[in-house]
Amino acid sequence: MSYGIVAYQEKDHDRLVDIWYQAVVHTHTFLTEKDIEFYHDMVKNGALREVEIWLEVNEDAEPAGFIGLDGTKIEMLFVDPKYHGKGIGSRLIHHAVKIKGKNLQVDVNEQNDGAYAFYKRLGFIQVGRSELDSSGQPFPLLHLELKS
Repeated sequence: MSYGIVAYQEKDHDRLVDIWYQAVVHTHTFLTEKDIEFYHDMVKNGALREVEIWLEVNEDAEPAGFIGLDGTKIEMLFVDPKYHGKGIGSRLIHHAVKIKGKNLQVDVNEQNDGAYAFYKRLGFIQVGRSELDSSGQPFPLLHLELKS
């Protein structure tokens, strides 16, 4: 399989929204359908346009996963579930380090054990915790930073 990381283009918007949805349904099992719809509307209606997005494309030049950055903060990282375990998330993190440096931060839902384990494997450590997510919803966040 041949992959590459490319900058976001508006033509990719709907595919990235779909990747987000599929990944959230697959990994965020603590969310209700109503919760998912709340966040889906945010992603669909502008969240992707508020951050710097890089995506990894598959051999057919179709997006397979993406990372959204706001400076050195990872605001989103989602991979199509059919590509989970193929290194896409790690390559996107390494790309972020390459363009932003090693001082990266990310917030992870406390209930998302898989995401926490993923970031921990890559060298992120917990530096804080919040009871509410950035939308004020009752989904605690773990604040992580990359160890340099």
